[in-house]
Amino acid sequence: MGFSMSDPVILVTGGAGYIGSHTVRMFSEKAGRRVVVLDNLVFGHPEALISEGVDFLEGDMADADLVERIFAENEIEAVVHFAAFAYVGESVDDPLKYYRNNTAAPLTILEAMKRHGCKQFIFSSTCATYGDPVRMPIDETHPQNPINPYGASKWMLERVLKDCEHAYGIRSVWLRYFNASGCSPDGLIGEDHDPETHLIPLILQAIKGERGALTVFGTDYDTPDGTCIRDYIHVDDLAKAHILALEYLEKGGATTPCNLGTGTGFSVKEMIDAAESVTGKKVPVEFGDRRPGDPAKLIADPAFAKKTLGWEASYKDVRAIIETAWKWFSGPRGGKY
Repeated sequence: MGFSMSDPVILVTGGAGYIGSHTVRMFSEKAGRRVVVLDNLVFGHPEALISEGVDFLEGDMADADLVERIFAENEIEAVVHFAAFAYVGESVDDPLKYYRNNTAAPLTILEAMKRHGCKQFIFSSTCATYGDPVRMPIDETHPQNPINPYGASKWMLERVLKDCEHAYGIRSVWLRYFNASGCSPDGLIGEDHDPETHLIPLILQAIKGERGALTVFGTDYDTPDGTCIRDYIHVDDLAKAHILALEYLEKGGATTPCNLGTGTGFSVKEMIDAAESVTGKKVPVEFGDRRPGDPAKLIADPAFAKKTLGWEASYKDVRAIIETAWKWFSGPRGGKY
């Protein structure tokens, strides 16, 4: 697909990361949008940007001169913002790192948007803004009381974006993810974190013998099998939500949050059983104590996203999600870029 330099551009910060790269691919190949990716490659992989016509710039969103040049040289119609640090434990140990990168640095992008009249911003937020749940499933009216600096840093940027709509007319959609999972169904791009903390990759790496036994943290939760329950949402479903969010803003939609999940939870033990069913291999497991701050259940109420964006998860069977991940982890790249 050919693009001219005069075509409107979607600027994607952190677009070489896990969710960002899947979204960039969908914007380019399915939605036919011209995309410019800005990523400092602290966690991103330029090899994940496989679509033709995607421009990649290595740099930091806090670099005001670079950001100004991007806006001056391109007709930026919208910003899709992924770039963030996302390790909860690290955020507790080094909160300033998280507030500087996740809350302060995006202000450079927003200032450029204000100068250049760009009015549409799609924010990769998180269910961590809710903190410990007081009811289940979690809808957008649930109280926000983040319990760690990671969740707080994302919540603070939501507040900034709310104020930016009032002051500058910059409208935004805050996509509060639950548990991102899976890989591209064709196996061409996938999930490659260092360190890895997501359950499905940890399970598959344990199966492959690339790490020791999988540690299950806590078996005495108030759940049917005693292990934590989470809402696993496929990365391509997350990517589709960003396209629908942009279409919503282009139609004049007001700033809004949207929870992204399936509305169904699966326990750690159920995920292990599903992985064994998909791969035909046994998962080596050991059991440990609970981790501080792990709620027993986190399940989204996705009704508002369906009503507002017309979005609904297409992957609702975790075995289908794990199949896409296994294709990546057992494929030619072995789960690595």
